[in-house]
Amino acid sequence: MQKPKGEKLQKVLARLGLGSRREIEQWIQQGRLTINQTPAKLGDRIDHTDKIKLDGRLVRLKDPDEIKHRTIVYHKPAGEMCSRHDPEGRPTIYEALPKIRGKRWISVGRLDFNTSGLLLLTTDGELANRLMHPASEIEREYAVRVLGTVNPAVLQRLKQGVKLEDGMAHFDSIREAGGEGANHWYHVILREGRNREVRRLFESQDVKVSRLIRVRYGCITLPRFLRFGQYRDLEKAELNGLLALLNAKQDKKSKSF
Repeated sequence: MQKPKGEKLQKVLARLGLGSRREIEQWIQQGRLTINQTPAKLGDRIDHTDKIKLDGRLVRLKDPDEIKHRTIVYHKPAGEMCSRHDPEGRPTIYEALPKIRGKRWISVGRLDFNTSGLLLLTTDGELANRLMHPASEIEREYAVRVLGTVNPAVLQRLKQGVKLEDGMAHFDSIREAGGEGANHWYHVILREGRNREVRRLFESQDVKVSRLIRVRYGCITLPRFLRFGQYRDLEKAELNGLLALLNAKQDKKSKSF
């Protein structure tokens, strides 16, 4: 049986930092990419001998060892969009990020307009894809402020699972974090990145969330010194920690078969 040629187009371009795999698949469907003057198709594979063009401009393919990537943690304030452009003219996270040449910042998941906290961004589309993939089951931890205290029976239901419009969902853990007056804080952990999942879980039990902050993604915690709208590069040890989480999950999955 003949060995398939090279790697899939979207994987190669994501590794170069042009975008996430999902974005590049959309470009293929939109006819923006060609391989040797022929419109690219989903499933196409390439190697170093192919000439790839995006919107008519040649893409320089590189050996994986040549590619230098950058990954940052950004402290997103409430009131910023995670999209590149907003039709309503609201500010986006990309306006505050450092400018880079030849690559794009790729957001590892999103935070909604009213949510603040830790957001990872990288120029490595393959890393972003692995971190966001549901099979990776990376922990996300949030600090949640609600109006009043929550009945223990409600907390138990939120851990056991409740039905949302897009299926069953639950928190892996919930712990009380104090509070004064009408407000009470909880820290919750889940392993999914569904849209507004934390808010929707609480709202399903008629609990109003007044503030939501993501404080941890995997082994990366929100630095106390990092103010709203600021970013810092991940240290090598932190990046290696994320990769170790991904590799451990992959090893566990392969041993289960």
